[in-house]
Amino acid sequence: MHIAPFDNGNQPIVDVDHDLVPLNYFNIVKLTKGEVFDYAVPGYETCIVPATGTVDVDVDGAAFASLGHRVGDVWGGEPEGVYVPVGAKTRMTCVSDTAEVFVAGAKYDQVLEPFDVREDGIDRVQYGSDDTKTHRKIKHILGANQHDKVGRLLVSELFTVGAGGWSGFPSHKHDTDRLPEETRHDETYNFRFKPNHGSGLQMLQREDGKAGDAYHIVDGSTMLIDKGYHPCAVLPGYEMYYFTILGGLSQRSLKQYFQPSHADQLHTIPGIMDMVAKFK
Repeated sequence: MHIAPFDNGNQPIVDVDHDLVPLNYFNIVKLTKGEVFDYAVPGYETCIVPATGTVDVDVDGAAFASLGHRVGDVWGGEPEGVYVPVGAKTRMTCVSDTAEVFVAGAKYDQVLEPFDVREDGIDRVQYGSDDTKTHRKIKHILGANQHDKVGRLLVSELFTVGAGGWSGFPSHKHDTDRLPEETRHDETYNFRFKPNHGSGLQMLQREDGKAGDAYHIVDGSTMLIDKGYHPCAVLPGYEMYYFTILGGLSQRSLKQYFQPSHADQLHTIPGIMDMVAKFK
């Protein structure tokens, strides 16, 4: 499902128990200096990640000052995040002129401890190649480094390297719990492009061997991935970013199932198995 950019008024774009992706929660909060935003999401653990700007965060009395330092856009520096336990009363206060803040969530039934992830805690992976048109880098905010501190939530930022190319290929899915081959993880993306008038394509093939759907994604598009194989691409001459939320049904570690008709290309894309190993 594609959700075109709109002014959500700081209200969830993907609310609790969503029809398509009930394991996910997603909000975009926009603030000006001195403004505050309070929230609590019963039944969901969340992660606060400033896309741009800086906020002070308070989670049930635990203070995390000066989160986020990017200016201009998501290419303007390294990400930072704060993990928020299930149902915790949370306040963010804008301390920069403006801030745009992602709030990512996953359904979970236990209450853990809050913590922050600063620049030096980001887990970075780069893989693919220009020759295979799959060159990209991933910055894990809640990735393998935080595995023992988080319930079901994985949060990452994905960037194409260079202008143009494919991401999420070889085609894969994760819509069925059938370990050890695959896990059920609902997924939500928010896309950005550089320059921001760029655009791309999100494919979604719900059944192997049958024609699927294709969505024109633009700066600010949100995609909900509930079922099927889902590679995406950016137009030549543009860079693409997408904020990624994964929520697992029975475990946090993601087990992707690669489409058999394309699986041989796993051996042609440099570093792809290292990339797969980081979604834990």
